[in-house]
Amino acid sequence: MGSEIGAYEAKTTLPELLRQVQAGKRFTITHRGKPVAELGPPVTAPRVDAKAAIDSFQTYRRTHPMRRKVDIRALIEEGRE
Repeated sequence: MGSEIGAYEAKTTLPELLRQVQAGKRFTITHRGKPVAELGPPVTAPRVDAKAAIDSFQTYRRTHPMRRKVDIRALIEEGRE
């Protein structure tokens, strides 16, 4: 849960606010009592497990075989035209 802080106060105390954000705190910045912005640590996306992704892809290829032979060289050359 974050704290509310006025825009002027946020401007004048930005270095201190950033130190608190680094520690995990969140702030709602208000202008004339109305929320206008959120200040907090960045939301990080979960890392994808490379081995799980490869296993998933290989399982997909086994269950969805290609129906015809594909000439990769021809596709490359076609893309260069």
